[in-house]
Amino acid sequence: RSTYDCCLSHAAFSAFHSQMKQSATVHCFPRQEIMKWNGWGYSDSKFLFNKKGQAEFTGKRYRLSGMILPSLQDWFENTFGASVKQHKSPPSLNAGALPPANLNEAFLQDLTATGIPFSHEADDRVFRAHGHCLHEIFALREGRGFQRVPDMVTWPNCHNDVVKIVELACKHNVCVIPYGGGTSVTGALECPPEEMRCIVSLDTSQMNRILWIDEKNLVARIEAGIIGQDLERLLNEGGYCTGHEPDSMEFSSLGGWVATRASGMKKNVYGNIEDLVVHIKVVTPRGVMEKSCQGPRMSTGPDVHHFILGSEGTLGVVTEVTMKIRPIPEYRKYGSVVFPNFEAGVACLREVAKQPQVSSIFTSFVEGLKKFYITKFKGFDPHQLCVATLLFEGDRERVLQHEKQVYDIAAKFGGLAAGEDNGQRGYILTFVIAYLRDLGLDYYVVAESFETSVPWDRVLDLCRNVKERIIRECKERGVQFQPLTSCRVTQTYDAGACVYFYFAFNYRGLADPVHTYEQVEHAARDEILANGGSLSHHHGVGKLRKEWMKESISDVGLGMLRSVKEYVDPDNIFGNRNLL
Repeated sequence: RSTYDCCLSHAAFSAFHSQMKQSATVHCFPRQEIMKWNGWGYSDSKFLFNKKGQAEFTGKRYRLSGMILPSLQDWFENTFGASVKQHKSPPSLNAGALPPANLNEAFLQDLTATGIPFSHEADDRVFRAHGHCLHEIFALREGRGFQRVPDMVTWPNCHNDVVKIVELACKHNVCVIPYGGGTSVTGALECPPEEMRCIVSLDTSQMNRILWIDEKNLVARIEAGIIGQDLERLLNEGGYCTGHEPDSMEFSSLGGWVATRASGMKKNVYGNIEDLVVHIKVVTPRGVMEKSCQGPRMSTGPDVHHFILGSEGTLGVVTEVTMKIRPIPEYRKYGSVVFPNFEAGVACLREVAKQPQVSSIFTSFVEGLKKFYITKFKGFDPHQLCVATLLFEGDRERVLQHEKQVYDIAAKFGGLAAGEDNGQRGYILTFVIAYLRDLGLDYYVVAESFETSVPWDRVLDLCRNVKERIIRECKERGVQFQPLTSCRVTQTYDAGACVYFYFAFNYRGLADPVHTYEQVEHAARDEILANGGSLSHHHGVGKLRKEWMKESISDVGLGMLRSVKEYVDPDNIFGNRNLL
């Protein structure tokens, strides 16, 4: 990657650092005031069909906001056999249907003495009772709620507050479930129905400060509750970035990234979260775990950070993270390439991945959703073509050199340059795709995405076999309409790639559409594993996929994880029951 050659002067940085000490805090409001309680994202942002039958995206937060999408209605009705005239209105939150709070009075009394804020109001509890799995959102939209929800929510303001909460939880045998951004798609935030103890949702949103920036070593110490977009905004003010941009970065937290081993859209430049982390501070029932120094590498036995990376809230609460930062790139350029088919696109991606100097590229092949933003290309079958979205970052000369390399490689595989505008639209689309599921639920369509990683020589077979399995399973389970199955390659490695699947169907005529969906997804996951794919590339395991953990990491590997859990948390204070 190109070196940034316009760093802040020392005087300018000192002034910035002084300001950061005073004001690098994201002032949070209750999340439910601006976020949907029963769907994805901001309350004022959604896809809808207006009175004229035209599709539009509401709000003012995105470049897509306020735009009319003329082709969406036809695509939606033709793809799913749905009618935009048959609309379902989701119910309001019914606080009376919520299970009563099972409070531990001794814990409550001691917590009150600390001055740490808490609540057991219904809306606070239900908002933190779920992530964004289909079964969770469907239950909320159907007014069914959950069998078990947190009994109370607490908002620590710093590391020491978390220490106090965990000590009190151990003292009074209270169950703690850490809550970051709430974007989990693995059932990780669901409260176990069998949990009889008081369940406390520990919301890290007030721990949202950049504590310091080290200009010489290009690292920053950051509280783990900060949301991705706020972290980037604060760093950008001083000329820096992390470059970690998962699709969920508007809502997901730094601590959540660590807890799930997250990956971002620009990982080819900046790395995955495990590549960015230098130091982790975590509060466990046994005490605080952290390394004694912040050197770039240590040979001191197995890396204890990797007990925490991917631990999904089962061992403790991540409170502070020191991570690498970079100067903001001097030059950024979007691009796009259209290929005649998915196979040609994957072959091109494989070739690009072999070029070490072409590292500043973000790639995404979008199949099925391309009609929203790509223009027509002569000689390309619109049902077969696929699109690569590109983003180059670095110094201008290097970016232009990389761009030429990529387009030259693409041409060898029949790819045609599709322009900067299509590239930028494709990149922006990744942030609003999740809103489409809520639109589907308005018209009796269930939808979900899931991902895997797979060696290069298995990518095409896996994509074909999984899509065929989904179609076959839907037919066998009584789905009356042809399902949508689509996939995209989102991250590339020397030895393989991450593949996303999108899957949706019209559920009219099904008695229990969520159960049907889960059966089909279960079969799809079996097919992924049978074709050499991983259990997850970056979403994690949660409760949704833990039945495959033994198969994925071996009986001995699972036993090692259990041994760590039993030592660190012998009383299962962090009792969300993820992973194991």
